[in-house]
Amino acid sequence: MLYIFDWDGTLSDSTGTIVTAMQRAAEDLGWQRPERDAVRNIIGLGLPEALQVLYPGIEAPTAERLRALYSEHFLAIDQAEPAQFYPQVMESLESLRGDGHQLAVATGKSRRGLDRVFQRLGLEGYFHASRCADETASKPDPRMLHELLEHFSVPANQAVMVGDTEYDMEMARRANMPRIAVSYGAHEAVRLHPYEPALCMDCFSEILQWQLTPQSV
Repeated sequence: MLYIFDWDGTLSDSTGTIVTAMQRAAEDLGWQRPERDAVRNIIGLGLPEALQVLYPGIEAPTAERLRALYSEHFLAIDQAEPAQFYPQVMESLESLRGDGHQLAVATGKSRRGLDRVFQRLGLEGYFHASRCADETASKPDPRMLHELLEHFSVPANQAVMVGDTEYDMEMARRANMPRIAVSYGAHEAVRLHPYEPALCMDCFSEILQWQLTPQSV
């Protein structure tokens, strides 16, 4: 089976870093810092799309300045206090790999950002493929899932999308792909249940039990 994972809020405990970086970027522009929940709401989207949701009607030059400031703050925070995996993530991924499953990442991060994290964690080549928002369409558009399915020559019913946001769930639903939600990420579980995930995990290792009895879309 092909397991496709979101990164921030699903594998990586980085939502706090994202929130703080966005708040500091807004303050640099002299704006009131956005509320924590407002920033958590946009996690999972590509950064350009996220800024349009957070600040509707923001003009392109201002959005670009905000994007640059956010990136600077995110990098500084992540270098000082690198985001760690959630409990049982690495052990569970190792188990899935050991059982012969293929692993991929579908993320709202940029390619540069994801590759930097891979390098920091020593995970270059660990995942069999990945797609980032700046090289395809942002979630919830299903294009990145379609591209991964084509890459692996796998039908949608032989893959599963694992994520923590409505954008992950909606993307998978549009791709007619099974989906697994996590309850500990950016969006609360109550927001994910309407998308009828096959499983909503409180701990990442629960995925190992699900793989024994996979469910259909």
